[in-house]
Parts: sequence; C-alpha cells; structure tokens
Amino acid sequence: MPLLPWTIYLTFAGALLAYLAGRQSPGAARCVALLTALAGWGVALAAAAGFTPAAALADLVNCPWIPQLGIRYHLAADGISMTLVVLTGLAATAGILFSWNIDERAGEFFALYLALIGGVYGVFLSADVFLFFVFYEIAIVPKYFLIAKWGSTNREYGAMKLVLYSFAGSALVLAGVLWAYAASGGAGFGLAQLAVAAANFTPVQQTGMFALVFTGFAVLAGMFPFHTWAPTGHVAAPTGASMLLAGVVMKLGAYGCLRVGIGLFPAGLEFFQPVLIALALIGIVYAGLVALVQEDLKFVIGYSSVSHMGFVMLGLAVASPRAVSGAVLQMFSHGVIAGLLFAVVGRMIYERTHTRQISALRALPLFRLLPFAAVAFVLAGLASMGMPGFSGFPAELTILVGAWQFSPLVTLAAVVGVLVAAAFTLRAVQLSFFGTTSEKAMPDHPLPPITWPEKAGALLLLAATIFVGLRPGFLFHWINTALESPLFQAALKGGAL
Repeated sequence: MPLLPWTIYLTFAGALLAYLAGRQSPGAARCVALLTALAGWGVALAAAAGFTPAAALADLVNCPWIPQLGIRYHLAADGISMTLVVLTGLAATAGILFSWNIDERAGEFFALYLALIGGVYGVFLSADVFLFFVFYEIAIVPKYFLIAKWGSTNREYGAMKLVLYSFAGSALVLAGVLWAYAASGGAGFGLAQLAVAAANFTPVQQTGMFALVFTGFAVLAGMFPFHTWAPTGHVAAPTGASMLLAGVVMKLGAYGCLRVGIGLFPAGLEFFQPVLIALALIGIVYAGLVALVQEDLKFVIGYSSVSHMGFVMLGLAVASPRAVSGAVLQMFSHGVIAGLLFAVVGRMIYERTHTRQISALRALPLFRLLPFAAVAFVLAGLASMGMPGFSGFPAELTILVGAWQFSPLVTLAAVVGVLVAAAFTLRAVQLSFFGTTSEKAMPDHPLPPITWPEKAGALLLLAATIFVGLRPGFLFHWINTALESPLFQAALKGGAL
C-alpha cells in the first residue's frame, strides 16, 4: 500500500489516542501528539524521498464510497500536493512543540489539533471533489474549539468570526461543485471526470461555477477582500493554532483555488482575471500598510499574512506556469515563516513578558533578556521580507517574473508591496528589539529561559526556510512537473516555465 494515505490514518488514530492519554496526564497527551505528528511527517518525508514527479495525479487509493452518486474514496498525489503534505507535517510537529505548555484539558486540545491536521492531509490528497469537501469541513470544525477554549484576546469573537467566514466560503464552494455535478449529468465528483465534463460547459456556466468556487476558497485563504477574519483569528488563537492557521489552513483555500477553481473552470479564470489581479495587488499593498501602523505584534504578523497571501493570489491570477509555480512555493514559504513568527511572538515573548505591544516591548532589552527569541524573530523577519538565502526570495521573485511577462505594470505595483513589507518588518524588528532601553526597564525577576521544545520547533522552521531558500530547485521540479498536467494546461498561459 502507498505510504501517503498513512499520514491521514495515523493522524486520526493519534487524535483518539491523545484524547485517551489526556485522561492520565497532560504530559502523556503531549507525548502522544508529538509522536503522532513526527510519524505523519516521517511518512510524508519517506514518500517524498521515493517520489517521482509526473504530470498526472498518481493514484494512491481509489475505491467506491457512495456509488449511487458517483462518489469515490480517491486519494492521489502530484508534486503540488506532495509539497503541501510535507509542509503540513513540518507545521504540525513545530506547532506541538510550541504547545508544550498546554495543561488545561490537554487531551482534548491535542485531539482537536490532530483532527485538524488529519483533515488538512486529506484535502491535499483528495482526487474526488466531494471527498475534498468532506476533509475540508473536518479541518474547519476543530478551529472553533481550539480558539474558543484555549485562545486569548477576544477568543469567542475571533473563533465565531473565523468559523462563520469559513462556513460561508464552504457553502459557495458546495454550490459551485453541485452545479458542476448536475451540469455533467451526474457523471461523478472525480477531478478527472469533472475536468472532462467541464470542457463541454458553456462559457457562462464555467464563469458562474468559477465565481462560486474561487470566491469560496478565497475566503479561507484570507485573500482580500475576504481577509478580515484572518488577523482577528490569528490574534485570538493559541500559539499552536495560530501556527496552523497561517501555516496550513490558509493554504487549503489557495490549494482549492488552484486545484478546483482554476483546474476545472479555465473560462471563468479568463473572464475574471483582471479583477483578480487588481484585488491581489490591492490586498498586497493595503494589508502591508495596515500592518505598518499596528501596535500588537500579532496583528502585524496577521496582516503580513494577508499581504503575503496576496502574492499567492497574484501568481494564480496571472496564470502563467512560472507565476503559478511561484505561488505554490510561496504557499510553502509563507507556511514556514508565518508559523515561526507567530511562535516567537505568541510563545517565546508574550508568555514571558505578558505583552505583545510594540510600545511596551521597545522599553525592554529583549536581545539581552531573550537572545534566542530575538535572533529567531530577526531571521524570520528577513525571510518574510524576501531576503536571498530564505524561501521567500525564490517564491516572490518567481511570481514577480511571471507577472512581468504578463504586464510590467502589474510587477511594478507588486514591488510597492515588497517595499511596504520591508517597511513594516523593519519597524517591528527595530522598535521591538532595538528600542530605547534602560536599567529601569529591566524586569524585577529574570525571565524564564527558552525551553528545549521551543528551540527545537524554531530550529526546524528556520532550517526549512533556509534549505528551500538555498535549494529551491527540487520543489520547483515537483511543482513544475505537476503543472504540465492536462488538468492545468487549459488555464495556464504565458509560455514555458
């Protein structure tokens, strides 16, 4: 049996075991959760080591589920899904390390956490759109409880807003998928089946279906103008959940936009392309400007995430092979970098200083008090700015080059967003870590040292962004080969990669 489906099965089994272990002690639940995440990530890496990129989705499991409706339990993988499955395992492992302090109802926390991860794995491996939707909903539900129970600032409001936005987006996706299913004559929900049927849809049908599906997925991706849940949800969520929201959950929406929206309805993409490019550019610059004036570091990172996801939307909307490959790499890169930023601010700094306000942090000599956290934040900030040597550089550069081939004006507008990103990142670093300090600002008691789980989680994420920044070629090879699939060829224009 192929390895990749075991990422799903092991994670769901681990969720049950973590709940049961939590009845014994919080420590037992933590250990089970960490071992489960490591097992899932290990399976993903083992599968990646033996992965041979191909243009078509490689079947993993394909059997009838609800044959009366043509619904199948169909799991498959290509280079795009493989990239995001590896990201999921990495983010899950790091998130548990940064949740090591959870004691209150730890079994329930880690059970929900792993259930969310299992749903994410399922989405990235689904080749049946109905199965995709089921896993998508499984990933959404735990988010509410993780934030509402273990969150902090306005947690009930943040949890409810996030889930209402998510379910509204899901409703739009479901409407578009059911419309496509009905128009196909009920042939089935398989991606390949719907792609064949969609080729015979009228342009009006494709445009309407694309509008529903792409809008629904764009909501979960936190893309402008459907982004307002994202900063609120990130700030309210506990650190581990913030890392998952930014690291992988927002990628579900972007992945759905690509795999379902663009892959099945290319005529709709062509019709809405100017609007999508304009919204992406507005989102990049607007969210960056909002981040520039925030006082709460978590809000800075939250709006930064919206801005960086705008680059993903730009790459998808330009719809050239080069721009889309950059967008997929940006999904991976942002997942790692944003996860690290939320971890440093939410766990390393806030849990020790009890503040995220820049005005308060600037009075503390954080480089002396928390040198590991300070260095990790500075490196993550450089990665977020797209500095060479980190994963953000090849991702954003590839998107900008693809956009230039589409229109130099689009690239010039996006470069404004890059400059704004540099401004808000440097402001956060300078004021939080290099502000005016004095001996009077020193806390009365020494701050607790950074723990080994926190160091391990940070080093994992730093290693990933540096490795991909220095050697992006293997991920580009996976992604570019997948984009040669007939599923994408009707939508992607603009020449060779």
